[in-house]
Amino acid sequence: MDFWKNKKVLVTGADGFVGSHLTEALLKLKAKVSIYVKNTSSVGHIQCRLNNIPHIKPKLDKILTGDIGDRDTISLVKENNPEIIFHLAASAYVPFSFDHPDEVMKANLMGTLNILEAAKSSKKIKQIVCTSSSEIYGTAKYVPIDELHPLNPSSPYAASKVAADRYCYAYWNTYGIPVAIIRPFNMFGPRHTYDVIPKFIYLALHDKPLTVYGEGEQKRDFLYVDDAVRAFLVMASNKKAIGQAVNFGTEKDYSINYIAKKIIELSGSKSKIIHIKKRTSEVDRLNGSYQKAKKLFGWKPKISFEEGLRRNIEWAKHNPKWNKDIVG
Repeated sequence: MDFWKNKKVLVTGADGFVGSHLTEALLKLKAKVSIYVKNTSSVGHIQCRLNNIPHIKPKLDKILTGDIGDRDTISLVKENNPEIIFHLAASAYVPFSFDHPDEVMKANLMGTLNILEAAKSSKKIKQIVCTSSSEIYGTAKYVPIDELHPLNPSSPYAASKVAADRYCYAYWNTYGIPVAIIRPFNMFGPRHTYDVIPKFIYLALHDKPLTVYGEGEQKRDFLYVDDAVRAFLVMASNKKAIGQAVNFGTEKDYSINYIAKKIIELSGSKSKIIHIKKRTSEVDRLNGSYQKAKKLFGWKPKISFEEGLRRNIEWAKHNPKWNKDIVG
């Protein structure tokens, strides 16, 4: 509590799924929070629609808007002059990268470079948390996946995240910028609008068929959003994180078939499960070690997968408008 009180913090991608939860948590911890969100009109224009977090707008210190991949971002961030930056802004929907690799690279790599460049010339920056992804590992060669696992990106999205991840390390190594690289595994919870869990919950609550790609035996490690927020906070507040890339997973993985059946069961749905052609560039298995996080910070996941699903389903039942942004 004392660490965050009055800390000047900037969160990019603050109106996204995880960013919105993190921003709320920082405000509760009495941080002085500014946010950077996407704006399709003019850079710096502050009259914008805040997805997920319009209710906290009056509590924010400043709202910066623009395209994270544009060089204008550098001056906006430097002018804001934060002590801590959480960089979550990204183009994160993997299938989108198949047809838009240049757009995804601009957002994910150039956006990260802009944040690093802004930090390089700032004397006030104490710590930067840059968000990587478990997708950088590709299909597990061994489990649980630790930070020494080879980086084998299987999609343009994953490749862009590998590039950003390694640029963060390079800027720490070359310029001494206090960068910490967080590598969360598949995060889920309220407000998420893409990926398998929110899709399945939406379909199950409407008794519609749940579509599974391929045989459905591909497996993922799912981290509930509350645990993810704790991970981000510790990566920004502990000096041991600087210069490190740290996984945050649960060391448990679940098949897509299991997830579909469990969501149908927990939601009391009448949905059926149907299988279609395997998706391009599908990763077969992700299972993340959290041993480095435990050793450095004492962090470990607290919310079980089933408990997370229950919470997510209950939230969805009471927030029927959330489905309008579900990605097909």
